[in-house]
Amino acid sequence: MPRRKKYPKLPNGYGSIKKLSGKRRNPYGVYPPAGEMIAPGQYAPVKAICYVDEYMKGFAVLTAWHAGTYYPGFEQTLNDLDRNTSDTFGSILADYLQATRVDKNKEKTYTFSEIYERFYKEKYENSKKSYSKATMDSTRAAFRNCSALHDREFSGLKYNDLQDVVDHCPLKHSSLELIVSLFHQMYAYAEKYELCEKDYSAHVEVKKPEDDEHGVPFSDDELAVLWKHKKDPVVEFILIMCYSGYRIKAYETIEVNLTEKYFQGGVKTNTGKNRIVPIHSGIYDLVKHRINTYRKILDVTPYTFRNKMYAALEHLGIQRHTPHDARHTFSALCEKYKVNENDRKRMLGHAFQDITNKVYGHRSLEELRNEIEKIKIPSDNTR
Repeated sequence: MPRRKKYPKLPNGYGSIKKLSGKRRNPYGVYPPAGEMIAPGQYAPVKAICYVDEYMKGFAVLTAWHAGTYYPGFEQTLNDLDRNTSDTFGSILADYLQATRVDKNKEKTYTFSEIYERFYKEKYENSKKSYSKATMDSTRAAFRNCSALHDREFSGLKYNDLQDVVDHCPLKHSSLELIVSLFHQMYAYAEKYELCEKDYSAHVEVKKPEDDEHGVPFSDDELAVLWKHKKDPVVEFILIMCYSGYRIKAYETIEVNLTEKYFQGGVKTNTGKNRIVPIHSGIYDLVKHRINTYRKILDVTPYTFRNKMYAALEHLGIQRHTPHDARHTFSALCEKYKVNENDRKRMLGHAFQDITNKVYGHRSLEELRNEIEKIKIPSDNTR
């Protein structure tokens, strides 16, 4: 069976040439670009410009259509395509270049604000998924906090433009995280609809140190409530944070070794990066369940989890805690159950002031495990 001839891929937004089924005199349908969007990701069907017997004739038709030189019956003038190859393809190429100029001139440029409005409408107004008021308010707040970009042409923005907004924003670390999250979501939307060349938000980061070091640990009574609802995916992860002590950002890239039962990773400081914390036996099954279910320990962004956490705590009748409060809870549990102070610092990633511990204070995994296992978990919650 002869191989089907391959043709060059048409430019995005250029239209399509489709080989139709059955025996036809003109088996190639030539279609203009997709028309009006009638649903997210779904466009209204378009009528064929014409039907031709050869693919290259279809390309010539599309090119002429873009250039504004197509007229009904134009395809009939291409019957001598093979005998006049040089002249015909010269004409096609000229039309193609003209079409490119026409498309470029008629292409609408969108401002940052216009892309935001389109993104917001698709995510929050046209989606079947429902979002909390807090989530929607956070998105709107993030947009307001990058007003320097509102009137800028979106396709003309580069990494430095985005990073400058984050670097010069005087708000707290959590507000800056919302801005970065908004950038990521807007570029994902723009890429989907081919409204930008690349994702310039990919490397934007919050360089300002975290300012939420102060926090309120979960009380014993609150932890007891969480353990009773440990099968809830959100509560499950809250408990993991409370008994391991990492910052929530670290869980995005942290290594989870289920065989040797430890976490390795960390963010923010040189002392905290790449540190090892044994997986407490009480949360091992929770960690294993998340890895088996999601293939990673944190299945959403820290920003998304924060909102889910607030909703879950409110539902359980527990006062609002931030993800960072779970880190304070781990520290408080270490103190309560007499975990060695230096090992508590090691597992939290705190810096040592004395040279002896800073340079020579190495501890094995098993030594750290012996310390973390001092932390008790109610006996009816270990299964």
